[in-house]
Amino acid sequence: MSATKRYLILSIVLAVIAGAIGAACAVHWLSHREQTSSLHQLVHDDLGLTAEQLTRIDAAEARFATRRLALEQEMQAANRQLATAIEADKSYGPEAQAAINRFHGAMGELQEQTILHVFEMRDVLTPEQQVRFDRTVTASLTEQER
Repeated sequence: MSATKRYLILSIVLAVIAGAIGAACAVHWLSHREQTSSLHQLVHDDLGLTAEQLTRIDAAEARFATRRLALEQEMQAANRQLATAIEADKSYGPEAQAAINRFHGAMGELQEQTILHVFEMRDVLTPEQQVRFDRTVTASLTEQER
């Protein structure tokens, strides 16, 4: 097989791998957004929050939005780093591994910050509201009907 043909096949394989990684990341991100949306709807529309509770939750959401945006930007930067590594090396080398590790670190931190935010909101609720909140969180994490 000629060097040109091998290069072409390798380029196609790497493009497919990069596409699969991007698709997996998109599915994870969309799933996270859907879970966050159902919890947001419950908190703002269904729990009957007092004005004081709403003020505290709005402040918590503003703080979390800043952290979430920074971590989402870090994941995007890691994906750009991965694309650059794949383009430059044409292999799953140290630079690609570093980019993937960078992405996983940011994604893990986002998941941790999300859970901390969930508990911060939960602390604002009454015991009765917490029961409904907990059910929604559990359903979101296990993809059960709400």
